[in-house]
Amino acid sequence: MKILLTCSQGGHVTEMLFLMDAFDGQDVVFLMYEHPTIRNLQYKTHRIEKIDISMWRMLKAFQKIFTILKKEKPDLIVSTGSEIAIPTFVIGKMMGIKTVYIESWCRVKTKSGTGRLLYYIADVFLVQWPDLVRIYGKKARYEGGIT
Repeated sequence: MKILLTCSQGGHVTEMLFLMDAFDGQDVVFLMYEHPTIRNLQYKTHRIEKIDISMWRMLKAFQKIFTILKKEKPDLIVSTGSEIAIPTFVIGKMMGIKTVYIESWCRVKTKSGTGRLLYYIADVFLVQWPDLVRIYGKKARYEGGIT
């Protein structure tokens, strides 16, 4: 199975790296922002410009991510956040790719901006704190924390 892992730098990539044992034996590729802290990642990695809150960069990201997904043809997309997951999941869903979103560990009692949007798009929506199931709704699942 080919799995595309998408996340931003910092805590999001740290959480993703804690999950790598779960993907053992799978064909894994990362989609991340260009950032010095991830240059030495020991996995195949596609990099795009950081989106932040720029609508222009979000539109550019859609084009670049579409090209990456078309080339890589993943069976599954997994994300631990942040906004890089939005265009990746939207395009992935349009291409028929299954998606799993894992809300950040630091979200204990509130929804993230990315989580608010992807709750409706993701095939599987996981939270790392039991209280978030009530806050998000029935689709959210608590299976424990990553760390």
